[in-house]
Amino acid sequence: MEVDYLIIGQGIAGTCMSYQLMRRGKKVMVIDQIEQKSSSEVAAGLFNPITGRKMKKSWKADTLFPNMISFYRELEEVTKSSFLHEVPIYRPFFSIEEQNEWMAKSADLDYQQFIHKVWNKSLGNGLVKDPFGGLELKMSGYLDIPSLLEAYREYLRALGAFRDEQFMENELKLENGKVKYKNLEAHKVVFCNGPSARFSKYFSWLPFRPVKGELLHIETDALLDKIYNRGVFVVPTKTGICKVGATYNWKELNHVATSNARTELEEKLNNLVIFSYEVIDQKVGVRPATKDRKPFLGSHPNFSELAVFNGLGTKGVSLSPYFSEQLADFFVMNKELDMEVNINRYISLYSP
Repeated sequence: MEVDYLIIGQGIAGTCMSYQLMRRGKKVMVIDQIEQKSSSEVAAGLFNPITGRKMKKSWKADTLFPNMISFYRELEEVTKSSFLHEVPIYRPFFSIEEQNEWMAKSADLDYQQFIHKVWNKSLGNGLVKDPFGGLELKMSGYLDIPSLLEAYREYLRALGAFRDEQFMENELKLENGKVKYKNLEAHKVVFCNGPSARFSKYFSWLPFRPVKGELLHIETDALLDKIYNRGVFVVPTKTGICKVGATYNWKELNHVATSNARTELEEKLNNLVIFSYEVIDQKVGVRPATKDRKPFLGSHPNFSELAVFNGLGTKGVSLSPYFSEQLADFFVMNKELDMEVNINRYISLYSP
């Protein structure tokens, strides 16, 4: 069987990459082993234009967020599913000084598209600790990633474009400018397989910095119509379960839930919210982060038949649509890649 592109991995990166290529009329085959849970499967799927303790605008937010929302809406139509939930995020202020700073920023054109309202007093809803008010954001919310992946997987199956199997790199053969894998032949292979790519003999030279993350699932009788986020996020979902996260651990890259992580998350949650809750589950994933916190895009320095779309870290939901589009244009139309994400920025690390 011959295809244009063989996509390794069907997490958020592989999903976006394969769809962008099909948008351009290319024939793809996606390989992933469903039983192996990826970080995409357990992630909260939060997309947030104002991030971090210092509440800074997310990198490339002006470009990424409008693009992201239109892309996922299109995928919803294609798969006849619903998984994008636009929900306001409320970020309590730590001080009057912070409140004043954001009152000023609310008049700044650089921030206006993301600010719904600056609250100069508490919401008073009995749900969150916010004595100094807070910042309510728009163009925010969460992506139900498991629902997206399942719906898109069925879409691929209907096209005969998905194989549920473990990828075996040693069966990959490069011959005459093409790639052969078992009974498949492709013009190019794109590694979208998250942290596993760091073990590839072709891309292990890239400075991956994977990070383990844990989050809690909680049940509460409180009626939450916003995502609360300061120190920890609380994402209410359509199922009635809230997701609370997340931790960051660069040392222990396993999938074992820990009591330390649960304690840390509960302490931060108790500092943020007032409502009572019960922890019903704890999830673990390893995020494919990078040394400079920028994604890895591009073709292999010596083997143009091999490429990578990886390293999306904690912001894969917002990064994937835009950068998969950029990489698809690079493949199909020879457009230049942004040097901030092009793997050539680390070419000095590569030894043939």
